[in-house]
Amino acid sequence: MGLLKNIEWTDDRKDTIVYKYDMANDYVSKGSVLTVRDSQVAIFAHKGKMADVFLPGFYKLDTDSIPILTKIMSWKYGFENPFRSDIYFVSTRQFAGCKWGTANPIILRDADYGAVRVRGYGTYAFRVQDAYVFMQELSGTNSTFRTDDITGYIRSMVISGISDALGESGIPVLDMAGNLLELGEAVRKSMQPMFGKMGLELTNFVFENFSLPKELEEALDKNTSLGMMRGNMDVYTRMAQADALKEAAKNPGMAGATMGAGLGFGMGNMFGNMMRESKDSSAAETVVCAGCGARIPASAKFCPECGKAAGAVCPKCGKPVKAGAKFCPECGEKL
Repeated sequence: MGLLKNIEWTDDRKDTIVYKYDMANDYVSKGSVLTVRDSQVAIFAHKGKMADVFLPGFYKLDTDSIPILTKIMSWKYGFENPFRSDIYFVSTRQFAGCKWGTANPIILRDADYGAVRVRGYGTYAFRVQDAYVFMQELSGTNSTFRTDDITGYIRSMVISGISDALGESGIPVLDMAGNLLELGEAVRKSMQPMFGKMGLELTNFVFENFSLPKELEEALDKNTSLGMMRGNMDVYTRMAQADALKEAAKNPGMAGATMGAGLGFGMGNMFGNMMRESKDSSAAETVVCAGCGARIPASAKFCPECGKAAGAVCPKCGKPVKAGAKFCPECGEKL
């Protein structure tokens, strides 16, 4: 029989939550001491029932330091003989970098697009907040308990929490990418009561990305492209018509084909617009007939109304004047 002198746990793994001290060939004596390091909690148990809990520190094991165990074992005057007890060390440090992801899409009701299926993934972190409750609810009498033993269960809780948090947030699906921090904090707060019942604390919850259905992404891309074109539709139309004219010039037979296909209608409109613009431009260049006062084209040599030679001349003295002049520079007559 070996008498334990110093009971301690040196955590050499990063994923161990609960470690059961090996008592196969050892007993606790009155001279034994217990060392509980930072980020650890030690729990003594008798026949599977949790008893005394020790926070970080150095303890000399006697009747005063293990009162609950003393009562369970009916030691009226303290223990004199060595005894054997189950001793568990629980890690209270933060376990970070645990991954989560939606195996199936979450259906959300969006104000713009109706029912939308979204997927997401990210990470979360947790720690043991109440070692006594955690041992009762999850670990039990397992010799070891690691993160892999609980992450699957936590992941299922996470998905349900995400669905509730996203539904209550009311954030449109197009704005979720810009509110990942707020969504993560909302999920963490909404899920903490569930974690608290297991003696755990959800310390952090991170959304790394959201993805929308492929059909919706394609529709959004198309709508964005159309939105860019709406402001310059006239430019795009002219460019398309010019390209069509170039192709038609390369292949004379193509013009008739494009006319039959409906492209010629666009060309006709383009030619009509060009002619109207030319006509309007020519109509704008007119002058006043010196004989009858009628407006005649600037390029006309004779007035079509009175037959007098066209040209800008003073009606009083007959001297030529510049186009647009308001008074004759020779006699001062108002034009």
